[in-house]
Amino acid sequence: MKATSTAIPDVLLLEPHVVVDSRGFFLESWNAREFNSAAGFDIRFVQDNHSRSALGVLRGLHYQIRQPQGKLVRVVHGSVFDVAVDLRERSATFRRWVGTELSEHNHRQVWIPEGFAHGFLVLSESADFLYKTTDYYAPEHEHCLIWNDPEIGIDWPLDGEPLLSARDQVGLPLHKAELFA
Repeated sequence: MKATSTAIPDVLLLEPHVVVDSRGFFLESWNAREFNSAAGFDIRFVQDNHSRSALGVLRGLHYQIRQPQGKLVRVVHGSVFDVAVDLRERSATFRRWVGTELSEHNHRQVWIPEGFAHGFLVLSESADFLYKTTDYYAPEHEHCLIWNDPEIGIDWPLDGEPLLSARDQVGLPLHKAELFA
């Protein structure tokens, strides 16, 4: 596994070793020893999630202040533009965002530590998105940052408006959001 820091050093782009032959491919999607060595710290996941979304669906930007979740995300079918926004007020990269395409073809994964809002936009006809979390989902502690906040300025690769859940339509702008101290 190759781990590369992004423009926000705590967010890591992970590229597994993929073995391809005439039968298809093989890769290790998770190996604690490899991740810990590549990332430089130990991680423990408690929950796996799988979502399927249609073209143009935008999920996010979600985070939990209490029971914050680190996330290891990947796509096993289709393609998404994946985004992490730093909500740690004391961070040198506070308010900054990073985005990358994750797809069934590039096999990339992104590590998003606690303290970040996370979201993605589906670029293909549909996408199956998988992610591991370091703490359990707690809807009573979940927050949503509005996807198009001009203070953050995410450059979503959109033609028109995204498809949003009712919850995501009423996300808060950064200046009204609860943040990580």
